[in-house]
Amino acid sequence: MGHHSARSAYEQFAQRINRYPTGAPPTELLFRILEMLVSEQEARAIAQLPIKPFTIKAAARTWKSSETEAHKILDGLASRGVLLDVERRGVSYYVLPPPMAGFFEFSLMRTRGDIDQKLLSELLHQYLHEEEDFVRALFGEGETRFGRTFVQEPALPPALSHEVMGYERASEVIRTARHIGLGLCYCRHKATHLGKACDAPQDICMTLNSTAASLNKHGITRSIEKSHALDLLQQAYDLGLVQFGDNVQRSVSFLCHCCGCCCEAMIAARKFAFLHPVQTTNFLPKIEDKNCTGCGKCVEVCPVAALGLVSAEDPANRKKKRAQLDEDVCLGCGVCVRRCTKDALKLEERAARVLTPVNTAQQAVLMAIERGKLADLLFDNRALHSHRAMAAVLGVLLKLPPVKQVMANKQLRSRYVERLFAKIQ
Repeated sequence: MGHHSARSAYEQFAQRINRYPTGAPPTELLFRILEMLVSEQEARAIAQLPIKPFTIKAAARTWKSSETEAHKILDGLASRGVLLDVERRGVSYYVLPPPMAGFFEFSLMRTRGDIDQKLLSELLHQYLHEEEDFVRALFGEGETRFGRTFVQEPALPPALSHEVMGYERASEVIRTARHIGLGLCYCRHKATHLGKACDAPQDICMTLNSTAASLNKHGITRSIEKSHALDLLQQAYDLGLVQFGDNVQRSVSFLCHCCGCCCEAMIAARKFAFLHPVQTTNFLPKIEDKNCTGCGKCVEVCPVAALGLVSAEDPANRKKKRAQLDEDVCLGCGVCVRRCTKDALKLEERAARVLTPVNTAQQAVLMAIERGKLADLLFDNRALHSHRAMAAVLGVLLKLPPVKQVMANKQLRSRYVERLFAKIQ
């Protein structure tokens, strides 16, 4: 009976996770991961929490407990990175982040002795790379991506540099951040426990803004100055690591420096290239065939295997090779441009400009529309019967063919989102 009760609690937690646009398919592996991160009591409590940020008072009301008891539970969860706590005008708000980028990563962004991080790493690897449904859904559903690539600024030619918007520059994201936190690279830390980590640095990935404030507060990351963060960015450039962060213009919450071998986003970009899982930059490398010697340096550093070597078709040297780019796969990061020593690669603008959601609220609404979860955002408080009923009704309506066609219309959807996302913030 006790085992059934525990499983029910984690199933409820999984249902709560899946009300957010980026959810997690409920499998035995997911339940095992959740069991490592929270207790049965905590899982049952989390299941009742809303999607939007909430106060201690709201949680106490939902749980029918005292504010003191609610605060104790919330602070315990935040101290382990399961919840984030942020302060607005002197009031503490809590929010349950999605699994990725969220509490999965936070569980491995520091060394800790309260859980078996090796076992957790093994379970996460199996859940992400053997079952695949989670990664496929996370990176492949809809058009709005949860993460995007930043162009390597040293690779930009002077003629293009002035065309780059501030939010496209990792350096500007760092300079405008209110808080910066430095923690272990989740991906390479996990790979270390699996015996597969490369030699790229682990103490280099950053959280930013309100996410950093919460993680710094609880010692999951440590606060660093902007000058230190910019030095790390330069180090990442020099090592050929790819910058990957939130697919939003304002208040970016994380900036990772990714290798092609360990990092989840780069692995997904290769494995599910046909789904275009990672939002690209607005640039593509152009190959100057007359300068290319076929040395293969660009091929070696491309994190998503967008470059390859083909015959140069030179009658005088039939063994000569040249680089060839698959534009449909390329992220436009510019790592290859910096590695080329023959001036055979340069960045050019893409034909169509990439559109980036303004903030996380707009991103969430767009993703919810595309993934059929808009009802969960609009009727967020599942502790109320009226919200559960209305969400169920709207969920059915949104799945009707005529409504789906209307929501798929980009122009209509854009107007709708402009009015809606402000209400959901």
